[in-house]
Amino acid sequence: MDDRPFFSFSMDAIKPTDLRTLEKFSKSSFSIEHIIQEAGNLKIQSLLRKEIEKEFTDPSEEFVKLFAGRVHQGRITSAIKDDLSKLLVTTISSLIRDLVNDRLSTALNAANPATPELTKEETAEDESGILTTQEETAGFLIVQAIASKLVNPKRIMMRDSKSYCAILLDDNNRKSVVRLHFNGLTTKYIGTFVGKDEEKNAITEMTDIFQLSSKIEARLLELDGAPVEQLQAIAQT
Repeated sequence: MDDRPFFSFSMDAIKPTDLRTLEKFSKSSFSIEHIIQEAGNLKIQSLLRKEIEKEFTDPSEEFVKLFAGRVHQGRITSAIKDDLSKLLVTTISSLIRDLVNDRLSTALNAANPATPELTKEETAEDESGILTTQEETAGFLIVQAIASKLVNPKRIMMRDSKSYCAILLDDNNRKSVVRLHFNGLTTKYIGTFVGKDEEKNAITEMTDIFQLSSKIEARLLELDGAPVEQLQAIAQT
């Protein structure tokens, strides 16, 4: 037996990949051969991930030499290696950031969201001084993209007010998915729900909303009458 577990997870931050791994330990699909194979794969993946993280943050000499030979012609001096090492870190960070942005754009396009149309009631409220900001619209689209994994995105609606912007299921004010508290001068909050209880989660940028995906999904399952077993499978971050 290894000193370290080949797989670990936290109920406070469970990921979809964790659920797929845990499913292999269920009675209906339990197989010692498959688990041994999975243990080996997970162990290698963990070691590879650690090595990749090291190279991305502090490139080794071998890693720098590998790319130096591909992009630099001529003799590779110590000064060139130092410069390339710094450029590698910057380039990798930029690449990861671009990939995240691309994934965000893809998720929003997959939901095929349209700008929500205002009802007569909402138009009247808007004339009373309610202003829906670009950040609130962006927040709505991200929540709609997350929700599209479980429900038709057309069921996710936005209803703005002076104190907060509500995102509702089926345009029902008794079915609050989240609330966007973006009217403050400094910190912005996303209000998530369990039952009637609201929890305010501080965010610094719009993409932080994706970190609340498990809470949003759990709320949608709750509102849509999901079985208790299914709700328990969604961890609350």
